Amino acid sequence: MVITKEGRGRPSRVSIYAAVEQATTELNRIGGLPRPDVAGDIWAGIWYEETHNSTAIEGNMLILKEVRQLLETGQAVGDKQLAEYLEVKGYAEAAEWVYAQGCDRDTERCDPYITVTELREIHTRVVGPVWRVQPPDDLLPGETPGGFRQHNIKPFPGGMTPPDFTDVPPQISDWLRLGNSEPEPGQTVIEHLALVHAGFERIHPFRDGNGRTGRLVLNLLLVRHGLAPAIIYKKDRAKYLRALDRADNGDHGLLGEMIARAVKDCLDRFLLPALGGPHQLLPLSALATKSVSALALRRAAERNALRAVRQSNGWYSTKTWVSSYIRTGRRKAVRRS
Repeated sequence: MVITKEGRGRPSRVSIYAAVEQATTELNRIGGLPRPDVAGDIWAGIWYEETHNSTAIEGNMLILKEVRQLLETGQAVGDKQLAEYLEVKGYAEAAEWVYAQGCDRDTERCDPYITVTELREIHTRVVGPVWRVQPPDDLLPGETPGGFRQHNIKPFPGGMTPPDFTDVPPQISDWLRLGNSEPEPGQTVIEHLALVHAGFERIHPFRDGNGRTGRLVLNLLLVRHGLAPAIIYKKDRAKYLRALDRADNGDHGLLGEMIARAVKDCLDRFLLPALGGPHQLLPLSALATKSVSALALRRAAERNALRAVRQSNGWYSTKTWVSSYIRTGRRKAVRRS
């Protein structure tokens, strides 16, 4: 496949969609998306990064190292507010539940892809730990974890106004029909799911936690479509909000592209290690392990602590070089190849 380039060497939107399709086909050829109990280290890396970044987008101040420590040992490190630790634990438990919900590979498709019970379950897991000790101000009857909001929301900064709270149940019913439908002819799965994701965020059905819940719902749908989950990084928060704003005005292209790039990044983590030998150059995202994240590898490469090659679309290294870096823990500069 020929990958065309646009703007500073980044693959074009069309080629990213094609790359996701090709990677998914290759992954299906070797057995499909592995379950967390099979590819534990890869899923754990995604789990840490998604939990950190998705909560950070909403203002959580824990750094990735603190998130890992909390989830690995149950011990809170740092001097953050209790609610921030509980927020991370709630999201992590919800994400772990989502990852485990993939369909049996013997079935042709999940039917349905999502139910209202599952939607409520995700929200309950996301906000429950925090709300038990620090609920939002002025909660109204029914505004419990998993319960739809009973008040109206002010317009978003981009001008879009979520529906009146009395319209939330029928709009969620319409949204579920969309989420359980197949893409239109000529539409990719990711373009379809971008439409679904934006639609959920416009409804904003819950009192709080809609962003975190919406991103987990997106990942549930991705996994059930046989795709890898997507991590929206906190550094891309402004772009992500801009993409949602554009989607509110009928242009879902940027949001679909963001989701596609995120899915491709996680697909590489599953696919490339399975196909590549110990000396094959792979993206750092495909070489991350439970003990070292892709971000840590990139930082090591930038300071010459990890032997790596910088290409137009990012840093590349090999399993052998990464193993050497992890084994020795060296911090001295290494020679670039």
